[in-house]
Amino acid sequence: MQHLTSRQHVVDMCRTMLERGYLKATEGNVSVRVSGRRLYAVTPSNYDYDRMRVEDICLVDFDGKHVPDDSGAGLAPSIECGMHANIYRERPDVNAIVHTHQPYASALAFLRKPIPALTDEQVRFLGRQVAIVDYAPSGTGFLARNVQKKVAGGDNAFIIANHGIVALGTDPDRAVFNMALLEKVSIAYLMALTTETGKVYTIPAAIREVAFTKLRADEKRIAAQITKAVTPVRVPADEEAPSADAVAAVQSEAEPGYSISEYPDVPDVLRRLKALVAQPVRGLRHDALLDVLNYFDTKCRGSKEITERAKKRIPGGVQHNLAFNYPFPLAVDKAEGAYLTDRDGNTYIDFLQAGGPTILGSNYAPVNEQVAAVIRESGPVTGLFHEYELKLAEIIHRYMPHIEMYRSLGSGTEGVMAAVRGARAYTGHKMVIKVGGAYHGWSDTMVYGLRVPGTYRMNAKGIPFGATARTRESFPHDLGQLRRKLIENRVRGGTAAVIVEPVGPESGTRPVPRDFNAKVRALCDEFGALLIFDEVVTGFRLGLGGAAGYFGVTPDLTVLGKAVSGGYPMAGGVGGRSDVMAVFGSGLDGKSGAHIQVGGTLSANPLSCAAGYFAIEEMARTGAPVIAGAAGDRLTRGLQKLIDRYGLPYVAYNQGSIVHLECSGVMLLDMRNPLKLLKENKKRKQLMEQMGAAYAAHGIITLAGSRMYTSMADTDEVIDDALARFDQVFAQVEGV
Repeated sequence: MQHLTSRQHVVDMCRTMLERGYLKATEGNVSVRVSGRRLYAVTPSNYDYDRMRVEDICLVDFDGKHVPDDSGAGLAPSIECGMHANIYRERPDVNAIVHTHQPYASALAFLRKPIPALTDEQVRFLGRQVAIVDYAPSGTGFLARNVQKKVAGGDNAFIIANHGIVALGTDPDRAVFNMALLEKVSIAYLMALTTETGKVYTIPAAIREVAFTKLRADEKRIAAQITKAVTPVRVPADEEAPSADAVAAVQSEAEPGYSISEYPDVPDVLRRLKALVAQPVRGLRHDALLDVLNYFDTKCRGSKEITERAKKRIPGGVQHNLAFNYPFPLAVDKAEGAYLTDRDGNTYIDFLQAGGPTILGSNYAPVNEQVAAVIRESGPVTGLFHEYELKLAEIIHRYMPHIEMYRSLGSGTEGVMAAVRGARAYTGHKMVIKVGGAYHGWSDTMVYGLRVPGTYRMNAKGIPFGATARTRESFPHDLGQLRRKLIENRVRGGTAAVIVEPVGPESGTRPVPRDFNAKVRALCDEFGALLIFDEVVTGFRLGLGGAAGYFGVTPDLTVLGKAVSGGYPMAGGVGGRSDVMAVFGSGLDGKSGAHIQVGGTLSANPLSCAAGYFAIEEMARTGAPVIAGAAGDRLTRGLQKLIDRYGLPYVAYNQGSIVHLECSGVMLLDMRNPLKLLKENKKRKQLMEQMGAAYAAHGIITLAGSRMYTSMADTDEVIDDALARFDQVFAQVEGV
């Protein structure tokens, strides 16, 4: 059935008003705007509300014309549908309308007596006064136009002469509340009129204006959610969803491929993200947020207890940034495949996947067994050479031929540090350019323009100015600015390297156009700079050839991490052209040519190298990146369908198995609009945290409530279960 949510709201409103005695038999009518469409759902004409079903509710467009659909019962809409249409056109902040013939307000309708400002509550929710709408026969265009003229002033309740009342609301609950408040005010006013005629006192004008200003601010905020929105992605109801199961069934016989089945329409995604940031934040209703917090308080007591204890011995209570979740971190005891289990026994669908590396799924047994066999012989570390150091470098080269040599290190951060140092040593130049907002680890050189483009050293506490003196940032997608930076650096001695996340900053949170990397490559060649791909997330996740293979662009150096050891520790390294990699020579080889100091006793240990080798081997055997990408496609398409159904301003898109779900757009703020950043950064970040908590309370773990990594373990059944849980969360968003 189409637009089930709006239809259900109409039925629920009618049930509530029947129970409270505001509706009788077939009198009055009720409607709810269909979010994201120029439609509304309305009660049928001359139909008993006590017997009303969801399928009886009619759909009408904003011209007041009935829009029959196959799912409906074929009933005619209320004769007042033109009045409802006029109100929705006139007032974008109105999402629900109630028209009743309630007794006390009707008495004032017969008297044609407007209600002045009697209480702060009345003005705060209903408006400066409850005005009288001039009489016109029911169901006529005259009445519809009379009502439209009055509602344009911004009030939310009106008395129709010799007829009844109209109450408006920003959501169904508010419309019912405003209708009930009007009846309460009507009783008080009638009693005041009858006790001492002419002696009714109203609130002072100054107080009335303060209360009314608050009402207008709320109306403007809600209206912006509609007027600044863009048309949601339309997903046909009968569309067959992408299937990870179908892809998995053929992958064992297929050639290695890539997880991105179709590159996102970047201009369209950016247009939607811009519209999201232009609107006020739209999160959970207050009652729903309280339910989320109650879940953590009652169902996650073990996690709360142990993380509170941890604060005494661990700064902040956790050791890594991914674990900082609102309202407190969850302590996980078990991870397997697509699921996590916390110490209280709660099970979650795992779309964090340790921040991206476990493409095979968590705790993948075939890799564990082979690693265990190696470690039984050598132990986790020897301090001397081990054959799996070579095996790992060879298998990386097999699938990423541009990585002619590979140097294992301890993490992605170390890989970036080494790549920057190596680029400076090889080129003899000192300047390095990054894309603003990108995350390249926490090394001194790269904590610059971190997460928010244009913020330079805002997050560089504890880092000397000299450490970032030769780092520059360019705004995302701005190739013109990148060229200007390269020209500026030429007079300062030249640029050693440009470093990029190939799908865009923060794993594609600001997605780059398909040809962006090729154009950066051309600029690097023109100005004699090296191109560094930070593939900590995209390496193997986009496919065995990484982003370089997918985009067909060859970087000079590639940083790997996370996935290069399949989720085991000491995951990182740097690889690239042999002549560039020669600067990393150690031991005897380090005597020839430029030599830089990198290393570490635990770098390239048997445990990590064996885990990386077997994980890559298993990814090749199973086609895990492609299966994970199909799961990402299914998840994204389902999220787009839910966003459309609920008329939300949220944006969902994916680059294969990297799935983005933006509800606040906080990651899209930057210093090109510093005032907006200053005013909205905190509340947009807070909304993202709250939505992340809501997903967790419904059994879904995400990265900061805005990013998800799918894995080979995410079958169609897992994805469909997750979508049902997202459905429950979206149904609790304000205004739905």
